[in-house]
Amino acid sequence: MMRQMREATKPIMLFTAAAFVALMVFEWGMDATGRSSGSLGEIGSVNGDPVMYEDYMAAYRNLYDQVQGSQEEPITSQQNRDIEDAAFDEMVNQILIRQELDRRGITVTDEEISQAAQFSPPQDLRPQFTTEEGRFDAQAYQQFLAQLPQDQLLLLEAYYRDVIPRGKLLRQVSSGIWLSDAELWQMYRDQNAQAEVRHIPLDPSTRYADELFTVEESTARDYYDEHEEDFQVPARATVRAVVLDKTPTAADTAASRERAREIRQDLLDGADFADVAARESSDEGSAQGGGELGVFPQGQMVAAFDSAVFDAPVGELTEPVQTSFGFHVIEVQDRWGQDSAQARHILVPVARSDSSEIALLTRADSLEDAAEDRNLASAASELGLEVTTHQINQNFPLVPGAGQIGEGSDWAFEEALVGDVSPVFENQQAFYALELVSSTPEGVLPFAEALETIRARLLAEQKMDSALVEAGAVVSAIRGGEALPNAAADAGLEVRQAGPFTRTGFVPGLGRQNAAVGAAFGLDVGEVSDPVRTQSNVFVLELLGREEADSLAWREQLPQQRQAVASQLQQQRLQEWIEALRSAATIRDRRTEVLQAADEAPAGPQMPMGF
Repeated sequence: MMRQMREATKPIMLFTAAAFVALMVFEWGMDATGRSSGSLGEIGSVNGDPVMYEDYMAAYRNLYDQVQGSQEEPITSQQNRDIEDAAFDEMVNQILIRQELDRRGITVTDEEISQAAQFSPPQDLRPQFTTEEGRFDAQAYQQFLAQLPQDQLLLLEAYYRDVIPRGKLLRQVSSGIWLSDAELWQMYRDQNAQAEVRHIPLDPSTRYADELFTVEESTARDYYDEHEEDFQVPARATVRAVVLDKTPTAADTAASRERAREIRQDLLDGADFADVAARESSDEGSAQGGGELGVFPQGQMVAAFDSAVFDAPVGELTEPVQTSFGFHVIEVQDRWGQDSAQARHILVPVARSDSSEIALLTRADSLEDAAEDRNLASAASELGLEVTTHQINQNFPLVPGAGQIGEGSDWAFEEALVGDVSPVFENQQAFYALELVSSTPEGVLPFAEALETIRARLLAEQKMDSALVEAGAVVSAIRGGEALPNAAADAGLEVRQAGPFTRTGFVPGLGRQNAAVGAAFGLDVGEVSDPVRTQSNVFVLELLGREEADSLAWREQLPQQRQAVASQLQQQRLQEWIEALRSAATIRDRRTEVLQAADEAPAGPQMPMGF
């Protein structure tokens, strides 16, 4: 939690299906043999081999548990739908891999299983047999094997019988990956060589007034005809929406603040800080250590927390301090001026209370009931809710207050007719309901609607051409003997300085990995560049200094670099290989058909999609 506070600008990723692909298909060893799966049976097929409901549910439960374990709040209906799709994709991958093992004739011998069992324990077991020095204790592991009952040995054999062929397949798929020393040295140089420049930016968008240029409609028409593919647009829809935001209410915030005050009072009354932190703090990273944050410099924490730490008296408890994470009760244990401090804290998050959560759920249920037989405006009016109207597109469906509306988008573009009202959907931000007002299929944006965009593009191009001409004149003046600052001043331009920077980092004023950054490393010290065009700017650069990468340091870390880069390339190769298998496969997804039929069956036990 506190690392998140220190890096508060970084987004928090809760779930992406892509995280479950790659090596997982080689490590799980899930059975995908098409065995009997009870009454529902086959829910899809891959090149004719069945995807069985029982195996699909095993994958679903595994992913569900992983996602639920990564967050405190319950899984939303949108997340559940994503998990269902990811589980089906995982089953497809498993079957494709099994088919590929059969096609290549990859098997495993008893001798290979015996060797692996003795010297290569499963990853989950290895930490138990690793010494304090980090070495694997083979003797202790083999003693452990000797004491395993027969049924556990059979499970271990099944594990190796599944994993070893997959490892062989992985090595075949990723064979041929070779990184020369020259390639690795170039990567290291890109990350470690540094340059420092001064530069003259000529920002075309602000330097030249629009009125100086003209774009004839005939020119715009020619551009439209030549670049029609640029004006392909996704399906669009107009929807009315009612959004029930999940954000904690003012009353929830007040309740959290009051709880923080109660905790502070308990501490003032003599409660042990470490015990209270372990019991009450939602910062899991520090709670088990008594709330200890260690020593940190000023400016490393989020602003409100940082200010409180460097203003509060040492040894005293602060009043609750509010940040985006909640309310903190802080004790500054030591401080060295305004340079660094040592502190501990207890964090009380701002979250909906049980009564607030129940009220929200009740309101969502009431909205769904009210909208079953009337339009959305009427249902919302009955409940005192606001209806808003929005344009959404199929590629990026966004409704203010609800964020990305994946389920709502699928409903609007694949199921609904104009005038239909949706059920109430849920994602992590809100509950929401939609009414479809209109829908436009994907196609090419008409010229009349594209005209202003085309004018803006052509206008920007004319400005860029003017900037290149002007930059050329500045370069000529400098190469003719005029100092760079004087040449810039004569043209009414500003001189800026940047660096030291590397080829791969973001450079304030220049950008990231563009022509300007590259040009800096192509200059000799004191040399001035030709005009350099980037996507949105034109620069004149002068190299002030450069520090080359240390070849000796590179040699020392070369084995680790080679291993890390090879692993990245192996993952990339594996991903591309799986995608190629999928694109060539015949995949049938019958989940909707089979599960809907099961839901409509008059009798008999049924397995739910979620739990």
